[in-house]
Amino acid sequence: MATITLTALSATQLQIPGADPWYANPDDPALSVMTDFRERASVTIAETATVDAALEHMKHTGVRCAFAIDDAQRRVVGLITAYDIMGERPMRHMQSVAVTRAQVLVKDLMVKLADWRVITVKQIERSTVSALAKIFAESHLTHIAVVETDEHGAQRLRGLLSAARVKRLLSR
Repeated sequence: MATITLTALSATQLQIPGADPWYANPDDPALSVMTDFRERASVTIAETATVDAALEHMKHTGVRCAFAIDDAQRRVVGLITAYDIMGERPMRHMQSVAVTRAQVLVKDLMVKLADWRVITVKQIERSTVSALAKIFAESHLTHIAVVETDEHGAQRLRGLLSAARVKRLLSR
């Protein structure tokens, strides 16, 4: 068994963690810009929540998207973004079904699982940040879910990619 020893810190000051700007190079591994759900919890919102409650939840948690969940089954059923909520979609929905904004629910605007376009974690492990930037540019998606397959062949969410994050990390 390895022995661990403690040592004294030689510095008298340290930089605040997370305060330094972080950038990505185009040839960096794509995995380096993925939000990995093994390291960070996902943000979720009930599909029956109002879109304004969802937007407030996203602001509070510092994200621009959340997984919509079916509360009864405790399963992900969709994805909603701040862009969906703040864009034209709420107004179009309100006009099409004659409801007020306060009545527009997450499930009315979310992208349902059947409509998702995903990337596998195996693809991410073999890709670069520039390849991700290209996918975002071509697809015009703001977020892409990353999935992995378990030992029984079932897919599960492993991570999330953000176009805004990739673009920000590539800019200097």
